[in-house]
Amino acid sequence: MPIMVLGYLLGLALFVVIALGLGFFWAVKSGQFEDMEGPAQRMLMDDDDPMIPRRKLKQGED
Repeated sequence: MPIMVLGYLLGLALFVVIALGLGFFWAVKSGQFEDMEGPAQRMLMDDDDPMIPRRKLKQGED
């Protein structure tokens, strides 16, 4: 009985390793790791409009 459980666990572990390996190779092939610094730079260089204070917004609505 314990030998069968060991066989199931080894099979499950092998399946998980293969699935993770395929996922990693897909990510590399699709370019997920190409630009590691771009998102960090975009966050620092974000040029959003400044927030409008609520008081001015409410006065303009009247």
